[in-house]
Amino acid sequence: MTVDNTTDVVTETHGVELTDTAAAKAKALLDQEGRDDMHLRIAVQPGGCAGLRYQLFFDDRSLDGDLFRDFHGLKVGVDRMSAPYLQGAVIDFVDSIEKQGFTIDNPNAGGSCACGDSFN
Repeated sequence: MTVDNTTDVVTETHGVELTDTAAAKAKALLDQEGRDDMHLRIAVQPGGCAGLRYQLFFDDRSLDGDLFRDFHGLKVGVDRMSAPYLQGAVIDFVDSIEKQGFTIDNPNAGGSCACGDSFN
């Protein structure tokens, strides 16, 4: 939660962290498309072999109850239902010979499937 002292407005935020690398990569992808009207949405949905699946995608919608944070000019949104599952999660971007893509280190995950796409 943050407080804007100029207006005394309380804004609720989510507890997801993005590394500088992940924020820069997501922002570069949006810039490449010429889109400044979208934000990165992080959600948890039922599915996958472990029960819950992460979803990361660019979205131009704001849903009732969304929680937002800004990371170096990248707006990141989490819906209110997903927020408890993602509290304290750290999203990074890895670019190596073995793997390229976003990774999620989630302290709330009790376990995950072998493919790494879902958790419980």
